[in-house]
Amino acid sequence: QLQLVGSGGGLVQPGGSLRLSCAASGFRLDHYALGWFRQAPGKEREGITCIGSVDVDDSPYYIDSVKGRFAMARDSAKNTMYLQMNNLKPEDTAVYYCAAVKSRFCSPLELYDYWGQGTQVTVSS
Repeated sequence: QLQLVGSGGGLVQPGGSLRLSCAASGFRLDHYALGWFRQAPGKEREGITCIGSVDVDDSPYYIDSVKGRFAMARDSAKNTMYLQMNNLKPEDTAVYYCAAVKSRFCSPLELYDYWGQGTQVTVSS
C-alpha cells in the first residue's frame, strides 16, 4: 500500500519546538519532490516548505512566515521526511500535512500524489 504516515504533533507553548515525521511505505521518497502543508481553522491549506527529489541540487524553499524557524529534511535510509519546528508561535496552530509528488521539482498543492493523514499542532500557553 502506497502511503505516508505522519506523527509528532501536539500541544506546545509559544517558543517551544516540535518535530513532525512522515514515513513512506510502498514507494521511495528519493524519487519525489516533498512538501509540508498546513491548514488553520477557517483557512485554506497552504504550502510552507518543499524540496525537490534527491537528484535536484537545491535547498528547501520556505514561506517567509516560517523561514529561520522551520527546517525540513529527508532521511533516505529511513524513507522518512521531517519538519523541525522551532520558536513556535500561536499563529502556527494548524493541522500539518506531509505530501509527495512524482516530480523532480516542487509543485502546486493540487498535483501532489500522496498525503499524510494530517497531525494537529497547537501552540498555546
